[in-house]
Amino acid sequence: MFATPARTVHRQLDVDGVRVFYRESLPEREDAPVLLLLHGFPSGSHQFGRLIDALGSHYRLIAPDLPGFGHTEVPDGFTYSFDRLADVTEGFVQRLGLDRFVMYVFDFGAPVGFRLAERHPEWIAGLVTQNGNAYEDGLSDAARDLLTLQPEAPGAEDILRGFLTLEGTRSQYETGVAETDLIAPDGWTLDQHFLDLPGRKEAQLALFFDYHTNIESYGRWQAWLREYTPPTLITWGRNDPFFTEPGARAYLRDLPNGELHLFDTGHFALETHLPEIARLIADFLDRAWK
Repeated sequence: MFATPARTVHRQLDVDGVRVFYRESLPEREDAPVLLLLHGFPSGSHQFGRLIDALGSHYRLIAPDLPGFGHTEVPDGFTYSFDRLADVTEGFVQRLGLDRFVMYVFDFGAPVGFRLAERHPEWIAGLVTQNGNAYEDGLSDAARDLLTLQPEAPGAEDILRGFLTLEGTRSQYETGVAETDLIAPDGWTLDQHFLDLPGRKEAQLALFFDYHTNIESYGRWQAWLREYTPPTLITWGRNDPFFTEPGARAYLRDLPNGELHLFDTGHFALETHLPEIARLIADFLDRAWK
Protein backbone atom coordinates (compact mmCIF):
# COMPACT_ATOMS: atom_id res chain seq x y z
CA MET A 1 0.00 0.00 0.00
CA PHE A 2 1.38 3.40 -0.97
CA ALA A 3 1.93 5.78 1.95
CA THR A 4 1.59 9.44 1.04
CA PRO A 5 4.86 11.28 1.79
CA ALA A 6 4.66 14.52 3.68
CA ARG A 7 4.60 17.95 2.11
CA THR A 8 7.38 19.85 3.87
CA VAL A 9 8.22 23.54 3.84
CA HIS A 10 11.64 25.02 4.62
CA ARG A 11 11.59 28.47 6.19
CA GLN A 12 13.46 30.95 8.33
CA LEU A 13 12.06 32.87 11.28
CA ASP A 14 13.70 35.84 13.01
CA VAL A 15 14.10 35.44 16.76
CA ASP A 16 15.85 38.49 18.26
CA GLY A 17 18.25 38.73 15.35
CA VAL A 18 18.79 34.97 14.97
CA ARG A 19 17.53 33.65 11.63
CA VAL A 20 16.24 30.24 12.67
CA PHE A 21 15.95 27.79 9.80
CA TYR A 22 13.33 25.09 10.22
CA ARG A 23 11.50 22.31 8.42
CA GLU A 24 7.78 21.86 8.93
CA SER A 25 5.41 19.25 7.57
CA LEU A 26 1.96 20.22 6.32
CA PRO A 27 -0.39 17.49 7.53
CA GLU A 28 -3.75 16.76 6.01
CA ARG A 29 -5.57 17.76 9.22
CA GLU A 30 -5.30 21.27 10.65
CA ASP A 31 -5.70 19.90 14.18
CA ALA A 32 -2.99 17.25 13.80
CA PRO A 33 -0.77 16.54 16.82
CA VAL A 34 2.40 18.64 16.92
CA LEU A 35 5.88 17.15 17.40
CA LEU A 36 8.80 19.52 18.03
CA LEU A 37 12.07 17.85 16.99
CA LEU A 38 15.25 19.03 18.72
CA HIS A 39 18.40 17.68 17.07
CA GLY A 40 21.80 16.87 18.50
CA PHE A 41 25.49 17.36 17.89
CA PRO A 42 26.93 17.64 15.28
CA SER A 43 23.82 17.50 13.18
CA GLY A 44 20.80 19.66 12.39
CA SER A 45 17.17 19.43 11.36
CA HIS A 46 18.19 17.38 8.32
CA GLN A 47 18.63 14.38 10.62
CA PHE A 48 14.82 14.26 10.85
CA GLY A 49 14.16 14.43 7.11
CA ARG A 50 13.13 10.81 6.70
CA LEU A 51 11.03 10.86 9.88
CA ILE A 52 9.20 13.94 8.58
CA ASP A 53 8.59 12.18 5.27
CA ALA A 54 7.24 9.13 7.11
CA LEU A 55 4.92 10.87 9.58
CA GLY A 56 4.36 14.39 8.31
CA SER A 57 1.16 13.69 6.37
CA HIS A 58 -0.62 12.80 9.61
CA TYR A 59 1.24 14.89 12.19
CA ARG A 60 2.72 18.39 12.26
CA LEU A 61 6.46 17.89 12.66
CA ILE A 62 8.63 20.97 13.23
CA ALA A 63 12.43 20.73 13.26
CA PRO A 64 14.54 23.88 13.81
CA ASP A 65 18.30 24.17 13.38
CA LEU A 66 19.71 25.31 16.72
CA PRO A 67 22.14 28.26 16.71
CA GLY A 68 25.57 27.03 15.66
CA PHE A 69 24.10 24.27 13.51
CA GLY A 70 22.69 23.79 10.05
CA HIS A 71 21.28 26.74 8.15
CA THR A 72 20.48 28.94 11.17
CA GLU A 73 22.29 32.29 11.09
CA VAL A 74 23.30 34.25 14.18
CA PRO A 75 24.37 37.90 14.54
CA ASP A 76 27.95 38.86 15.32
CA GLY A 77 28.78 38.45 18.98
CA PHE A 78 26.21 35.75 19.68
CA THR A 79 27.08 33.94 22.92
CA TYR A 80 26.89 30.17 22.64
CA SER A 81 25.57 28.44 25.74
CA PHE A 82 22.76 26.01 26.37
CA ASP A 83 20.79 28.73 28.13
CA ARG A 84 21.03 30.89 24.99
CA LEU A 85 20.03 27.99 22.75
CA ALA A 86 17.00 27.52 24.98
CA ASP A 87 16.24 31.26 24.80
CA VAL A 88 16.20 31.14 21.01
CA THR A 89 14.14 27.93 20.93
CA GLU A 90 11.64 29.46 23.36
CA GLY A 91 11.33 32.54 21.14
CA PHE A 92 10.98 30.32 18.07
CA VAL A 93 8.10 28.39 19.64
CA GLN A 94 6.40 31.63 20.65
CA ARG A 95 6.84 33.17 17.20
CA LEU A 96 5.20 30.09 15.66
CA GLY A 97 2.29 30.47 18.08
CA LEU A 98 2.69 27.00 19.56
CA ASP A 99 1.20 26.48 23.01
CA ARG A 100 1.17 22.68 23.17
CA PHE A 101 3.32 19.99 21.59
CA VAL A 102 5.02 16.67 22.12
CA MET A 103 8.77 17.21 22.35
CA TYR A 104 11.38 14.89 20.79
CA VAL A 105 14.82 15.34 22.35
CA PHE A 106 18.08 13.85 21.14
CA ASP A 107 21.65 14.43 22.36
CA PHE A 108 22.24 18.25 22.60
CA GLY A 109 18.51 18.72 22.02
CA ALA A 110 17.78 17.19 25.43
CA PRO A 111 19.33 19.96 27.58
CA VAL A 112 17.69 22.55 25.35
CA GLY A 113 14.34 20.79 25.60
CA PHE A 114 14.45 20.30 29.35
CA ARG A 115 15.21 23.98 29.86
CA LEU A 116 12.16 24.72 27.72
CA ALA A 117 10.05 22.30 29.76
CA GLU A 118 11.13 23.93 33.04
CA ARG A 119 10.10 27.35 31.74
CA HIS A 120 6.81 26.23 30.18
CA PRO A 121 5.53 22.94 31.57
CA GLU A 122 2.11 23.76 30.13
CA TRP A 123 3.52 23.40 26.63
CA ILE A 124 4.60 19.78 27.01
CA ALA A 125 1.94 17.26 25.99
CA GLY A 126 4.43 14.40 25.97
CA LEU A 127 8.09 13.53 25.66
CA VAL A 128 10.01 11.35 23.21
CA THR A 129 13.62 10.88 24.22
CA GLN A 130 15.95 9.16 21.77
CA ASN A 131 19.42 8.98 23.32
CA GLY A 132 18.59 12.25 25.02
CA ASN A 133 20.32 11.87 28.36
CA ALA A 134 19.21 13.37 31.69
CA TYR A 135 20.92 11.03 34.16
CA GLU A 136 24.49 10.52 35.29
CA ASP A 137 23.78 6.80 34.92
CA GLY A 138 23.78 7.35 31.15
CA LEU A 139 27.20 8.99 30.85
CA SER A 140 29.89 6.68 29.56
CA ASP A 141 33.42 7.28 30.84
CA ALA A 142 34.29 8.77 27.45
CA ALA A 143 31.28 11.12 27.59
CA ARG A 144 32.05 12.19 31.13
CA ASP A 145 35.66 12.97 30.24
CA LEU A 146 34.65 14.90 27.13
CA LEU A 147 31.63 16.77 28.48
CA THR A 148 33.29 18.02 31.64
CA LEU A 149 36.36 19.48 29.95
CA GLN A 150 37.09 23.09 30.82
CA PRO A 151 39.17 25.57 28.77
CA GLU A 152 41.91 25.81 31.36
CA ALA A 153 42.59 22.05 31.27
CA PRO A 154 45.85 21.28 29.43
CA GLY A 155 45.15 20.29 25.83
CA ALA A 156 41.36 20.61 26.24
CA GLU A 157 40.79 22.60 23.06
CA ASP A 158 43.00 20.27 21.01
CA ILE A 159 41.05 17.26 22.28
CA LEU A 160 37.75 18.83 21.27
CA ARG A 161 38.98 20.06 17.91
CA GLY A 162 40.06 16.51 17.11
CA PHE A 163 36.45 15.53 17.70
CA LEU A 164 35.23 18.06 15.09
CA THR A 165 36.92 16.35 12.13
CA LEU A 166 35.29 14.29 9.41
CA GLU A 167 36.64 11.14 11.04
CA GLY A 168 35.15 12.16 14.37
CA THR A 169 31.80 13.06 12.82
CA ARG A 170 31.55 9.82 10.87
CA SER A 171 32.43 7.76 13.94
CA GLN A 172 29.39 9.14 15.77
CA TYR A 173 27.16 7.66 13.10
CA GLU A 174 28.89 4.29 12.80
CA THR A 175 30.13 3.37 16.29
CA GLY A 176 27.98 0.63 17.78
CA VAL A 177 26.18 -0.08 14.50
CA ALA A 178 26.25 -3.66 13.21
CA GLU A 179 24.96 -2.87 9.71
CA THR A 180 26.73 0.32 8.72
CA ASP A 181 25.51 -0.02 5.13
CA LEU A 182 22.10 1.11 6.42
CA ILE A 183 23.59 4.55 7.10
CA ALA A 184 23.76 6.97 4.19
CA PRO A 185 26.99 8.98 4.09
CA ASP A 186 25.00 12.16 3.43
CA GLY A 187 24.39 12.75 7.13
CA TRP A 188 27.98 13.00 8.31
CA THR A 189 29.03 14.71 5.08
CA LEU A 190 26.46 17.47 5.56
CA ASP A 191 27.26 17.75 9.26
CA GLN A 192 30.93 18.27 8.43
CA HIS A 193 30.08 20.89 5.81
CA PHE A 194 28.37 22.96 8.48
CA LEU A 195 31.09 22.29 11.07
CA ASP A 196 33.67 23.64 8.62
CA LEU A 197 31.86 26.96 8.09
CA PRO A 198 33.55 30.05 9.57
CA GLY A 199 33.02 30.30 13.31
CA ARG A 200 31.22 26.98 13.70
CA LYS A 201 34.04 25.09 15.41
CA GLU A 202 34.39 27.94 17.91
CA ALA A 203 30.64 27.72 18.54
CA GLN A 204 30.94 24.01 19.25
CA LEU A 205 33.90 24.53 21.58
CA ALA A 206 31.84 27.03 23.58
CA LEU A 207 28.96 24.57 23.86
CA PHE A 208 31.23 21.72 24.91
CA PHE A 209 32.79 23.90 27.59
CA ASP A 210 29.27 24.79 28.77
CA TYR A 211 28.03 21.20 28.86
CA HIS A 212 28.86 20.79 32.56
CA THR A 213 25.84 23.05 33.27
CA ASN A 214 23.61 20.31 31.86
CA ILE A 215 25.04 17.60 34.10
CA GLU A 216 24.63 19.95 37.06
CA SER A 217 20.95 20.38 36.07
CA TYR A 218 20.09 16.67 35.90
CA GLY A 219 18.62 16.69 39.42
CA ARG A 220 16.24 19.56 38.56
CA TRP A 221 15.12 17.90 35.35
CA GLN A 222 14.47 14.62 37.14
CA ALA A 223 12.40 16.52 39.71
CA TRP A 224 10.46 18.11 36.84
CA LEU A 225 9.71 14.68 35.40
CA ARG A 226 8.46 13.43 38.77
CA GLU A 227 6.27 16.50 39.26
CA TYR A 228 4.69 16.70 35.82
CA THR A 229 4.89 13.02 34.73
CA PRO A 230 4.50 13.68 30.99
CA PRO A 231 3.60 10.67 28.86
CA THR A 232 7.03 9.49 27.75
CA LEU A 233 8.39 7.28 24.99
CA ILE A 234 12.02 6.21 25.41
CA THR A 235 13.71 4.90 22.26
CA TRP A 236 17.42 4.26 22.62
CA GLY A 237 20.36 2.94 20.65
CA ARG A 238 21.83 0.69 23.31
CA ASN A 239 25.33 0.73 21.79
CA ASP A 240 25.69 4.51 21.98
CA PRO A 241 29.31 5.19 23.03
CA PHE A 242 28.30 8.39 24.83
CA PHE A 243 24.81 8.01 26.30
CA THR A 244 24.52 4.44 27.46
CA GLU A 245 21.63 2.07 28.09
CA PRO A 246 21.50 2.76 31.87
CA GLY A 247 20.54 6.34 31.00
CA ALA A 248 17.50 5.08 29.13
CA ARG A 249 16.46 2.79 31.98
CA ALA A 250 16.99 5.57 34.53
CA TYR A 251 13.97 7.46 33.18
CA LEU A 252 11.75 4.71 34.57
CA ARG A 253 12.77 5.62 38.12
CA ASP A 254 10.98 8.94 37.74
CA LEU A 255 8.46 7.87 35.11
CA PRO A 256 7.37 4.31 35.97
CA ASN A 257 4.73 4.45 33.24
CA GLY A 258 7.27 5.44 30.59
CA GLU A 259 7.58 3.18 27.55
CA LEU A 260 11.11 1.88 26.96
CA HIS A 261 12.32 0.46 23.64
CA LEU A 262 15.98 -0.45 23.15
CA PHE A 263 17.55 -1.00 19.73
CA ASP A 264 20.74 -2.78 18.77
CA THR A 265 22.32 0.29 17.22
CA GLY A 266 24.38 3.36 18.09
CA HIS A 267 23.87 7.07 18.73
CA PHE A 268 21.85 8.00 15.61
CA ALA A 269 19.18 5.34 16.04
CA LEU A 270 16.87 6.82 13.38
CA GLU A 271 19.49 6.10 10.74
CA THR A 272 19.14 2.34 11.16
CA HIS A 273 15.75 1.85 12.83
CA LEU A 274 13.48 4.49 11.31
CA PRO A 275 10.60 2.10 10.46
CA GLU A 276 10.39 0.74 13.99
CA ILE A 277 10.80 4.09 15.73
CA ALA A 278 8.40 5.91 13.40
CA ARG A 279 5.67 3.37 14.17
CA LEU A 280 6.26 3.78 17.90
CA ILE A 281 6.10 7.58 17.62
CA ALA A 282 2.89 7.51 15.57
CA ASP A 283 1.19 5.25 18.10
CA PHE A 284 2.49 7.39 20.97
CA LEU A 285 1.28 10.64 19.41
CA ASP A 286 -2.19 9.21 18.90
CA ARG A 287 -2.39 8.32 22.60
CA ALA A 288 -0.58 11.31 24.14
CA TRP A 289 -2.44 14.00 22.18
CA LYS A 290 -5.67 14.28 24.14
